[in-house]
Amino acid sequence: MTQFDVFNGDADGICALLQLRFAQPLDSTLVTGVKRDIALLERVPASAGDQVTVLDIALDKNRVALARVLAAGARVRYFDHHYSGEIPRHPGFACHIETGTDKGTSLLVDEFLGGRFRAWAVVGTFGDNFDAAARRAAAVLGLAGPELERLRELGICINYNGYGAEVTDLHCPPDELYRRLRPYADPLAFMREDPTYPLLRDGYAHDMARAQGAVPTLALERHCLHILPGEPWARRVGGVFANALAQQAPGRAHALLTQLPQGGFLVSVRAPLARPQGADQLCRQFATGGGRAAAAGINHLPDTDYDRFTAAFIAAF
Repeated sequence: MTQFDVFNGDADGICALLQLRFAQPLDSTLVTGVKRDIALLERVPASAGDQVTVLDIALDKNRVALARVLAAGARVRYFDHHYSGEIPRHPGFACHIETGTDKGTSLLVDEFLGGRFRAWAVVGTFGDNFDAAARRAAAVLGLAGPELERLRELGICINYNGYGAEVTDLHCPPDELYRRLRPYADPLAFMREDPTYPLLRDGYAHDMARAQGAVPTLALERHCLHILPGEPWARRVGGVFANALAQQAPGRAHALLTQLPQGGFLVSVRAPLARPQGADQLCRQFATGGGRAAAAGINHLPDTDYDRFTAAFIAAF
C-alpha cells in the first residue's frame, strides 16, 4: 500500500498537509508543484489498496483523474475550498469540501483535527489572504501582537514561494519546502532556526520592492489592472502582489497580468475584499482559468484575448 499526499504548492496546501502529518505521521509519496499546477491527480499511479490524500486543488480540474484513481481501488480523502462542480459519490471517497469566501483548506483540516495544530492553520490562512479569518482562528492561541504578525509574514512568504510559471522560478521547490517545515510543530521556531525562512523573506522583500514601482495600465474607481514583465521575479511575486493590492484597496477589484515567455499572460484576479465574489466565474470564462470566489487566475491568457478579458473584468465587478 502506498500513501500519496497530493497538495497545492502554496501556503494553504502546505500548511494543511503539515497539520495532517503532525497528527498522523507516516511516510508518503509527495505530489505537488507550483501554485497554478493543480491537475495533480493525473500524476498519481494509484492501485488497489493505496491511500490518496488531496489538499487544496479544485476537484473540478481533477474530475477525470479522481474517477480513475477511485476505479483503480484506491481510497481518496479530499480537502478543498475551490469551485468543485458536482461532487461524486463513491464508497472510497471521503469529501471535505466547502466553498465559502473566508475559509481555506488549512481551516478545513484544522476543524477536522479539532484545532490541534492551530498555529499552522493560522499561517496557511494568512497566506491565502484570509486575514480576518486567520485572526479569529488565532484568538485561542494567546499570541502577542508581534508574534501574530510574524505568523502572517510566514504565511505570505510560503505563499509567495509557490508562484511561478514552473518550479525553476521558485526559491525552494514546494515538496522540499514542506520537508524543511515538517520538523517544526511551532512555526515561530522554524522562523528562528531554519535558514529557509530568511531566503524566502529576503526574496519576497526584493521582488515586492520591484513590483511596487509598477504603474497600473487601468485604474478606475472599482477596477485596477497591472501588467508585469516576463521575468522570474514578476512571476514569483504576482499573486502576493495582487493580495497586497486587494488589502490596500478593499473596494476595488484587481487584475495582475504577467507576461509569459511564450507570449500571453499569467493572470491573477482578486475580487474586492468588501465583496469577495465573482473572481472564479470571471476566470472560468477562459480556457485555463479557475480558482475560488475571492481569488482566481488564468494560467495562460493569449494576447488575442486581452481585450476580451479586460471587458469581462470590468463587467464582472
